[in-house]
Amino acid sequence: MASPRLSPSSDPERPLAPMTYYLLAGLGNWRILPSRYTPGLRNWFRTQRNPAPGDAGSRGWRPHDVRAARRHRDVRATYRVAPDLRHLCGGGTVMDLGPMRKSYRGDGEAFEETQLTSLDPIKQFAAWFEEAVQCPDIGEANAMCLATCTRDGKPSARMVLLKGFGKDGFRFFTNFESRKGKELDSNPLASLVFYWEPLNRQVRVEGSVKKLPEEEAECYFRSRPKSSQIGAVVSRQSSVIPDREYLRKKNEELQQLYQEQEVPKPKSWGGYILCPQVMEFWQGQTNRLHDRIVFRRCLPTGDSPLGPMTHLGEEDWLYERLAP
Repeated sequence: MASPRLSPSSDPERPLAPMTYYLLAGLGNWRILPSRYTPGLRNWFRTQRNPAPGDAGSRGWRPHDVRAARRHRDVRATYRVAPDLRHLCGGGTVMDLGPMRKSYRGDGEAFEETQLTSLDPIKQFAAWFEEAVQCPDIGEANAMCLATCTRDGKPSARMVLLKGFGKDGFRFFTNFESRKGKELDSNPLASLVFYWEPLNRQVRVEGSVKKLPEEEAECYFRSRPKSSQIGAVVSRQSSVIPDREYLRKKNEELQQLYQEQEVPKPKSWGGYILCPQVMEFWQGQTNRLHDRIVFRRCLPTGDSPLGPMTHLGEEDWLYERLAP
């Protein structure tokens, strides 16, 4: 059975696709495209180690030197050594990224309130997400930064993969014994950030997090490749290990053990859902007057203040424009 399309219908009379989407292996009518890597910084460091004859200073990074940087033709960036900052690193050099600039969109391509696909931020996210999936320069549209925090306020962040989203929230899977799992257990508030650089777009989500039902985690675990299932058993995420060889040996042992049988899902592995309270949509502008439209859920009492610049969205959502 094909998965629902993520893009909203162009026909105003046609309803949107069902509001729960799963990005599961083997399902759906789109595919994740290969990632592209830009070795610009590597080239820069190489020129510092091996400067050209007669070149006394930094040669800098030139986009035309790197095939993978073709799509950055609008970038006029150089990297130079900042001699006035040498004392900060014991006589070494500091890489000054001040001149690094990238052109975004012009004012004619601004993200206006009239261009919102929907006044429901989940549906708006679905529209932007579909554009990111279809963009050939985005390797993993579902990659997101997950920020968590300890009870006493010590933050941490890491990249994870979105594995489903819908009206109720954003789903991801991990090891409950990892650092993020322990932090979510003690402080179930988190933030997500999606950044789609080729589209000059970012989506930020804030909300509370809770564990998914065991049967849902089991269903997703069964959809994963067997090598990934074994990997989840091998790794006690965030625990200290002696070396990589330890992982290799354990992985080989379990591959032999489960060659002809089903891999059991570890009890310490499962899913979370982040239930959004705030969703912000950002689109870059070259003059740095970026577009920011933020949606907030109304207070449960219904007493949320509605000022002159606050607008009613769908259901229990309000939205406003923020200064960049």
